[in-house]
Amino acid sequence: MVHASVDIEVQFAIAVVKTLILVLGGIVTYLAYSAYQRTGDETLFQLSVGLALVGVGVLLGGFTFELLDVSLGVGVLIESLFVLAGLSVIAYSLKK
Repeated sequence: MVHASVDIEVQFAIAVVKTLILVLGGIVTYLAYSAYQRTGDETLFQLSVGLALVGVGVLLGGFTFELLDVSLGVGVLIESLFVLAGLSVIAYSLKK
């Protein structure tokens, strides 16, 4: 069943959770990049890129839904594509 609208309480909760994910993801990305700068290990750079993609996905998913007035499904799809790309890069960095 597809729902055309989302309650304001749910929208607010989504915004809060996505903001917290973005902040925490930004911190973890910064720490991974700082570790790359200290060590020069290319896998840490790739890890930070993957984490950044996940964070950008969260940002764009919420941004498109809240500010561009697209459907929640489109926002979720955009976020999911970035998360997929980010996790792929993370998996690649850990494979080495």
